[in-house]
Amino acid sequence: MEFITAKTIISGYSENNPWFGCNYNMNIYKGCSHGCIYCDSRSECYRVDNFDRVRAKENALAIIESELKSKRKKGIIGTGAMSDPYNPFEEKYMLTRGAMELINQFGFGAAVATKSDLIVRDIDILKEISKHSPILVKITVTTADDVLCRKIEPNVSVSSDRFKAIKKLSQEGIFVGVLLMPVLPFIEDNEDNINGIIELAYQNGAKFIYPAFGVTLRQNQRDWYYNKLDELFPLIKEKYIRNYGSSYECWSPKAKELWSLFQNKCNQYGILYKMDDIIRGYKDSYQTVQLSLFK
Repeated sequence: MEFITAKTIISGYSENNPWFGCNYNMNIYKGCSHGCIYCDSRSECYRVDNFDRVRAKENALAIIESELKSKRKKGIIGTGAMSDPYNPFEEKYMLTRGAMELINQFGFGAAVATKSDLIVRDIDILKEISKHSPILVKITVTTADDVLCRKIEPNVSVSSDRFKAIKKLSQEGIFVGVLLMPVLPFIEDNEDNINGIIELAYQNGAKFIYPAFGVTLRQNQRDWYYNKLDELFPLIKEKYIRNYGSSYECWSPKAKELWSLFQNKCNQYGILYKMDDIIRGYKDSYQTVQLSLFK
């Protein structure tokens, strides 16, 4: 694996970030080898050349340690926004694990997004973080069908393995749930798929599901996606062109019906799905403890 230079890895502090309440962002790796046909991080605006080639930031753990020491405010460090922190190279190099150990050492919380079941390797350190700070794990699942999963997300853990990871994390007391996004129009936006994901999430102990019934397309990401549609799903591209033109947000024509189904099913099972509720769900008990210290 290639190592690239970096001056900084952890972003500046954000007080009221609406995306799962994270205060900092951290990307140890650049690029991704999962090969998902829809990935937004391929977009030209992110300027990631050779996106399918994973690179790691040189001296990442030393940089992270220095930055955590200098942070004046504790908070939640999010990772997984631009590159999966549990890519195949992580099994050998353990940079994400090392970062989690530092996050624990310096008293921060963490919010991890991944499509890989490798995260279960680090249950021990996630539990240590949870003793003093909020910990959140978001595992992306877009289809309940492993066969379809292998077509649209070819180089990563299949959906059934991700649900097994959710079960293991949940059994260990980790606040874990599903990122149900994107839901690809004309491919995944059907009742059977959404019902299947909710059922499996419930059976495996997911605390939440956060959905988006559509996909975003821009710049060279659209070209990549359309080429993959021609290769894997003949005639589907024409439906996109006809329905969305050059629109950035490509919502499913069935979004309203799917949202109603999703909402009713989650309410039935007690699964959280509103962002504010999810943030409160994994943060509130820690805030209560912190406030009690000042009484």
